[in-house]
Amino acid sequence: MKPADICIAVLVAVIWGLAFVLSRIALNELSPTLMTALRFTIAAAPCLVVPRPKVSWPTLIAISFTLFLGQFLTQAWGIALGVPVGLTSVIVQSQALFTIGFAAVLFGERPSPRQTLGIAIAASGLLMICGTVGYDFSVTAFAVLLMSPLFFAAGNLLLRRAQGVPMFDLFAWLCLVAAVPLLVLTLEDGAQPTWHALWNISAPVLLCMLCIGAISTCTAYWLWGRLLRDYPAAQVVPFALLVPFVGSAASSVVFGETFGPLRLAGMLTVILGIAVMVLSKRAQALTRTAGA
Repeated sequence: MKPADICIAVLVAVIWGLAFVLSRIALNELSPTLMTALRFTIAAAPCLVVPRPKVSWPTLIAISFTLFLGQFLTQAWGIALGVPVGLTSVIVQSQALFTIGFAAVLFGERPSPRQTLGIAIAASGLLMICGTVGYDFSVTAFAVLLMSPLFFAAGNLLLRRAQGVPMFDLFAWLCLVAAVPLLVLTLEDGAQPTWHALWNISAPVLLCMLCIGAISTCTAYWLWGRLLRDYPAAQVVPFALLVPFVGSAASSVVFGETFGPLRLAGMLTVILGIAVMVLSKRAQALTRTAGA
């Protein structure tokens, strides 16, 4: 990878890690549904000037409802229900485990021995984290949050159906498709509480939402998509391993979040398992390149 693109990949990982902290701040004033709706409404602004990509509506809706709406709404609810931000950033990245698992079940893509080892390591880390549930957040909160990487994984596989389209256009329209039902769902909170929250939103929370929508969602996803277009996934995906480290470190600084021995060991084990899975892809790609 070019040095400039390496810097971009690191920057995207840092942005996504910090977005977990910004989400926690925004949830102090906004409901999870309203916060997620604002996120995608802001990120969908480019749809005013970019055309809809040549992807069928069913495919566009399926990708949007999993990769964006499902992933981020359950993520927001998990944080709102008390799951620490640093732990959330680790759990969400466990999507790599579920992506490989879904691909094996649905498409018969058998994982390599190293990927299987990574799955076993990551799964053991999740079990260690499960052992800490109930102390500072509920089983329900953990179950809701665990749906986020499941949606993430499903969206990853569905994204295969949208090959060869401009990434910026695609992600902008995915945001729009997610924003519409989310805005409708905010009515379940009641029209008056929703308008009251919007009218009385503080400057810091408004800034958080602009950063989450315009930078973390719209810009960062476009940059990530561009990198995946220009380089093999095996070269790009490892940079996502930085996200939970950035999220955990930032949460420790901003919120004073600490981790007990078992939870910390579980988080590190999950990240180790993801690294084994991701780096196994890199090794395979480099082997294929060398043999070409």
